[in-house]
Amino acid sequence: MVSPLAVLRDDSLSLLLRGYGFAGHVWRRADRGARAVPFRLLGREALLVRGEEGVRLFYDETRTRRHGAMPSFIQESLFGHGSVHSLDGADHRHRKATFVDVLYDDAEVQRLLPDLDRQWREELDAWVAGGDRTAYDAAVGALGRAIMRWAGIPGTPAAQTRWARRQAQIVDGFGVPYSPEYLFALLNRRWSDRHAAELIDAVRADTLHPAAGTALHAWAHHRDRDGQLLSARQAGVELQNSFRPMIAVARFVAFAAKELHDRPDWRERIAAETAERGTLVGGDLATMFAQEIRRTAPFVPMLPAWAHTDVELDGERVAAGGRVLLDILGTDTDAREWERPSRFDPERFRDVDDYEALTAFVPHGGADVATGHRCPGEKLAIAGLATAIAALSDPRIRISGRGLEVNRRRMPTKPRSGGRIRPADAPSGCPFHRPSARI
Repeated sequence: MVSPLAVLRDDSLSLLLRGYGFAGHVWRRADRGARAVPFRLLGREALLVRGEEGVRLFYDETRTRRHGAMPSFIQESLFGHGSVHSLDGADHRHRKATFVDVLYDDAEVQRLLPDLDRQWREELDAWVAGGDRTAYDAAVGALGRAIMRWAGIPGTPAAQTRWARRQAQIVDGFGVPYSPEYLFALLNRRWSDRHAAELIDAVRADTLHPAAGTALHAWAHHRDRDGQLLSARQAGVELQNSFRPMIAVARFVAFAAKELHDRPDWRERIAAETAERGTLVGGDLATMFAQEIRRTAPFVPMLPAWAHTDVELDGERVAAGGRVLLDILGTDTDAREWERPSRFDPERFRDVDDYEALTAFVPHGGADVATGHRCPGEKLAIAGLATAIAALSDPRIRISGRGLEVNRRRMPTKPRSGGRIRPADAPSGCPFHRPSARI
């Protein structure tokens, strides 16, 4: 029986109430610069870790394991039942290898770039013509269509946009189990699992022929360590895990709209670079800006694991069976790892070609891509975000300053409006007049 004192010490409610500010609240209990601090979460002792030391501990499979660590309401809604995110050891490495083959190769990034450029130019044309999609909504569509075509998924642009919106809602609703949005996420997960399984079945029945090397082809033919095909449902789950992370980048795009609005000098620099290069993709300045967005606005604030053995770091310990949580936001903004970490400064990423070598840079997870839990689609995500940033810097459009506040208690979060976009020559109108109040 859990004692009343243990219940009072538990920080679960504080996590729900504080969201992205939770870890900072816990760190106030420790000495300045500490690498680990104990607390209690969901009835168990836990250890919050950060920095290079914390990253190395968290991804050391001799000391921690991921299986079952993610709360079930997140695992089932966001990643899907039995996905690679819940595996450890040889099973994880075997399935992860297919993700690496499909997502990580530089040639795969290059294959995506032309469609990223095309999709974002269409969004730009729509904005210049008076379209009123927010940066977030435009990103869901543009990134969704580009990544689905890249993954070998058939369908019209309208159908792909509709599925991308379902996937975006899953991402938006997974972290709010107390809200109707979570129910919608479960419903969209059910629909998506069924549709993805139908695609897998069609490939196996030889009625659908995706190109070799695409995600759809790879997961339809993937076999487990015993040589057996995954069930169509399980293969469909991993198919979604191959393209949904790009759609989730739309949240970064909303943050990019906010930061670009606040930094017109960077918008001008990126616009000049884009004009000089003649393409929206691959710009150095846009990529630097994208990396700084990822550092300062990570998708989730923490990641969980179980202590496989008794674990100790920086004089603090948790017994085997306790939780170990990696403070993603605290690591990406740690004063011992970053110069002036609270300052938004894309220049810190100038000439940083190997971002994976930055141990304390973990917006998409850490450790080795092939053997650890770092996301193999990170290169694709950076390319998608940088292209969006180049598009949002176009001088023919403007980013409204209204609705850019961020609710840091909600997980995941984004600027409230999603980043409203208007043609640069559109009249601002009277701020007290109802139609212009939408700007």
